Order: sequence, then C-alpha cells, then structure tokens
Amino acid sequence: MTRGRGYALLAVVVAAIVALSTAIYVGVASDRGTPARNALTDDRLPNNSAAPASTGTWVGTWSTSPAAAEPGTETTGMADRSVRNVVHTTVGGTSARVTLSNLYGQSPLSITRASLAVAAGTGTGTAAALPDTLRQLTFNGGPTVVIPPGRQVMSDAVRVVIPHDADVLITTYTPTSSGPVTYHPHARQISYVAQGDHAADTTGAPYTEQSMYWRYLTALDVLSNESDGTVVVLGDSLTDGITSTAGANNRWTDVLSDRLRAEIAAGRDLPRYSVVNQGISGNRVLTDGLGRPADNPSGLNRFSRDVLERTNVKVVVIDLGINDILRNPRLADPNAILGGLRTMVGQAHARGLKVVGATLMPFGGHRGYSEAREAVRQQINAEIRAGRVFDAVVDFDKALRDPYDPRRLRSDYDSGDHLHPSDKGYARMAEEFDLGSLKGSAPAEL
Repeated sequence: MTRGRGYALLAVVVAAIVALSTAIYVGVASDRGTPARNALTDDRLPNNSAAPASTGTWVGTWSTSPAAAEPGTETTGMADRSVRNVVHTTVGGTSARVTLSNLYGQSPLSITRASLAVAAGTGTGTAAALPDTLRQLTFNGGPTVVIPPGRQVMSDAVRVVIPHDADVLITTYTPTSSGPVTYHPHARQISYVAQGDHAADTTGAPYTEQSMYWRYLTALDVLSNESDGTVVVLGDSLTDGITSTAGANNRWTDVLSDRLRAEIAAGRDLPRYSVVNQGISGNRVLTDGLGRPADNPSGLNRFSRDVLERTNVKVVVIDLGINDILRNPRLADPNAILGGLRTMVGQAHARGLKVVGATLMPFGGHRGYSEAREAVRQQINAEIRAGRVFDAVVDFDKALRDPYDPRRLRSDYDSGDHLHPSDKGYARMAEEFDLGSLKGSAPAEL
C-alpha cells in the first residue's frame, strides 16, 4: 500500500469515529446545560459497557430542596457510614444522574463511593436493590468526589433503565468526619443507613438503621423518552406533604403526576412533563430561618437554585404564603407577600417560564388563627383570583374549604390540625389542578 493511500484510509477511519462520537454526544447531551463530560463516562462503569446508546430528553424525575443542617451532625457528620436514600420517580428513562449537596457543610464532604439502583420493591420499605440495576456513580470519570462547603455536584450519567412510579436507591459512603449534614427532614419516605461501606450491597441486610430524612441527595434526573420537560412545584409543608401517609407517595404533587400521565395515556392533548417537589415545611415567601446559610431559606432566597436551576424546567407552580401569615409575630403585610410572589413570577418570566399559582387554603381552628390573619389571607387570595399575580390560578381554597364555614378546611380534607390536608385532601388538591394550564409559556411582556 502506498503512503498516500494509507493516509487516505486513515482519514476515512478518523472521520467515521468523529461522526459516531458526535452522534452519541448529541443524543446524550440534548438538553440545555448538560455537561459534555456526561456523554461517555458510563461506558467505563461495571454492568454498563454493553448498553446501547440512548436518546431522549434530560428531565427531573425526582428532587427535593436542601432544607437545613441536620442537628447532632456538626462534629462527625456521617463518618464511615453508607446513606441509602429512597426516592420515587415520576417518569422513567434509560440513563440517570444525581445531584449531591453540601450546602450546609462547614468542611469538605468526601464521598469515596456512590451507587444507584432500582429498589427491589415499591412502597414496601426495603433497602434491597434489583441486582442487575446496581450502578457505581462517577464524578468527572472517577469514583470519588469532594464537595466543598456550600456547593453541590452532579454525577456523570449512567446507563440504566429507570421505570416511572418506582423507588430508586441512591447510596453515598463517607469515610471521614464532615458536618453538618445537609438534609431534608420531612421526607415522608423511609431511607436507610449502614455502618461501613455498603454502597455496592444489593441485599439491604447491612442497612439496619431507618431514617425519615433525605441526606445529601437533592435531585435524580433521567434521560427520558416519556417526558419533554419538568414542572417544578415550589411550596411549604402543604407541598412537602407533611401529613400524608409515609411511604405511600400521597403528596398532592405525586397525585398530580399520576393524573397527568393517565390523561395523556387516555389520549388527551397535554404536555408530557415530569413533576418535581420543592416543598419545605415551614417555608415562607419573604423570611429566612436562622443560621448561615439560613435553615429553611425563603422562597425568594432559594428560587434560583431550587426552581430555575432544576433540569429542563418548563412550568413553575407556586403554593406559598400561609406561613408568612401564621409565623409573623405581628400582622403580616399582604402587599409585601404579594410583592414577593410577583418577584418570583418576574424571575420565571425572564427565563420564559409560565407560572401557575395557588390560593391560600383556610386555617380556621388552627392555634394560629385570628380574624385579622384571616383578613390578610382573603386579601392575598382576592389578588390571586383577579389574575394580578400569576399566569394561571389553581383555587385550592375553594376546593378544600368547608362550604358551611369557609374559614375552615372541610372535615374529611382535614388531617386534624386544621391546617394540613389528609390524604383525601391532598388528592383533592391534585384533582382541582387544571392540567390544561400546563400548556403554553410565559406571556409576552407589553
């Protein structure tokens, strides 16, 4: 073979490799902001090398908001322990990636092993994994990662089939002391802890400690052919689902996701979106909690991180304001609360995102009730119903109030504390939501 013909053949081979690499990159990194480093790292992971290349759209299938520093973890953190978080998916996919947070840490968080697997059962309270789905997670191609205080990190993508409406186990092992632990306290889901490094365990046997917290983990994304985008719901305990049945996924956002999927399957013309929950119990529009960074950061404080930075956001839903009324030692200013809501709407509109807002539900009979506070709630709801705050409105107040005493929740929708709904009440919230309001984008500014 002549040297010229050899160069020509080499050029053809190189061109073919470049074309194939580009095709794989475009398929995996099709959504905005997806790091190119995620495109091929899963080829180096166990159980993954023979998986076919996947295409689709990156969306959030589950997320939660980092809410506070876990009490009692200031000194040792979770040293020499494996944390197995259990989360529930709203849509399925063929690849997955996770986000881990050290927002409240005061020292670097060292994670030397992390894994992801589909749980062996859904809603059964198990730490066992389906063995064929266990994947070691990597970060920039390596198995370890150090997350600086106040920061978060996204893993590389791994190829694994994630079903919709399934429990997924995300496990992290931390060998050294690092605290305080960033956590979400009202998970309404049992997660697990084991002594030592058991991130690769599929039996669940070492996970003898149960927890109602999510630790470190703040998001699970999937590369999905089932969804074209993400609906992000920002809220307080009413969205967090604090009084819903633990492990049953009866938060109103869970029911909303099920409704949307069922209506699409029945042939209704609706957007194919996942739904993720950014509720924090006790959350307010205007006021942060204590500490630096603040525990329970206000809606205004966390809006960029918890809403705008979620993966492939298409629609924002806001259900906030009741704690601004109840937790203010003085009488809350309705105009200040409305101003905060409008500020968040403006930030969403700047990103081209439509915003659906909820009326504030009644709390008559609750220990914080007063006629003056009720008047503030009514003023806020009047502005919301008049269309002067959000692009579309879901009237939770009207749907759940007692028709004979509108200052109170209807008795069968009341969990018993006269503020938070029962499972039936959460379902009613989801039923009231007009799925058609998810269509379209932010209105054009005049």
